[in-house]
Amino acid sequence: MIDKKFIKSLRKDYIEKNSQRRQIISSSSIVLNNSKKAIFAIHRQDLKLAEEKLRESEDIIKKIEKKFGQNRLREEGSFAAGLEEYVEAKLFLSFIKTRKINKIKEIKISEEAYIGGICDFSGELIRLATNEAINKNFAEIKRVKKIINEILNELVDFDIVGHLRTKYDQARGNLKKIEQMDYEISFKN
Repeated sequence: MIDKKFIKSLRKDYIEKNSQRRQIISSSSIVLNNSKKAIFAIHRQDLKLAEEKLRESEDIIKKIEKKFGQNRLREEGSFAAGLEEYVEAKLFLSFIKTRKINKIKEIKISEEAYIGGICDFSGELIRLATNEAINKNFAEIKRVKKIINEILNELVDFDIVGHLRTKYDQARGNLKKIEQMDYEISFKN
């Protein structure tokens, strides 16, 4: 015989967890989209809009962390994806403003989100370098190449596995792109 009390409790817990999941996905989607908008704004040199979108994301992250807690949020891939995109955007903005890559102080970031965001940030550096090449600012190409090289030199000592390994490999691909870009520019000049 089935224990009806157990099934009723199981159903209640399951429904509650699904409700939480939908709320987390919805909030994480806003964080992800705000972060993407921030990145596009940075490329357009609209730093004010980028800062605004990142502040909105920080507020949302703080609210859902308070509501659900870190352990619950780590169960949801949508939260991890939003956090990685936020890290990418925040690092890019920091780099544009200070030319440095520093720890994010506004919110708590997991190691995985940092690694994924740093790897993805290298792709934004490629876009930046491409735009600088169009503007014939060739010195910036060499600087971007140096930064991506530094990033990879630091990450090589990590034992990166899983989906982060794919991101690391994409960052290595970005280094090859910038090296090719630098080579072609040097060859033409």
